[in-house]
Amino acid sequence: MPYWLWIAAGLALMIVEVFLGSFFVFWVGLAAVLVGFVVLVVPELATAAQITIWALLSGALGLAWFKYIKPLSRDRTKAGLSREALIGQVGQVLRPPTGAARGAIRFPAPILGADEWQILSEDPLAIGDRAHVTDLSGNALIVRKM
Repeated sequence: MPYWLWIAAGLALMIVEVFLGSFFVFWVGLAAVLVGFVVLVVPELATAAQITIWALLSGALGLAWFKYIKPLSRDRTKAGLSREALIGQVGQVLRPPTGAARGAIRFPAPILGADEWQILSEDPLAIGDRAHVTDLSGNALIVRKM
């Protein structure tokens, strides 16, 4: 097979990856491009050898992607973990909720970047009461009096 066919097929696979988003087809395409360059340097390489090199390179690059490269891109932030970080926290009521109006609570140390949060409560609260977080409702905390 001619070198340009390998390079064209590899580039086509890499472009297809833009629409798939799995990032695996990219490595299969990169392996084809690399085989194209090998065939360019060694033009008398048999077709069976070219396909074998392509298969081995595809497997090796895919394995390297899943084992070494992909784990580096995992999100290690606390995003999406707000519920777990907030439930059970204890703070002091700054402004009790009244009717439909939300109140405010302050924690001794900032939690998820803020030390004051809006609150809702079914318990009657007064300024200075200590309350603990039992749940979330949107961006407000649901608290109970301690």
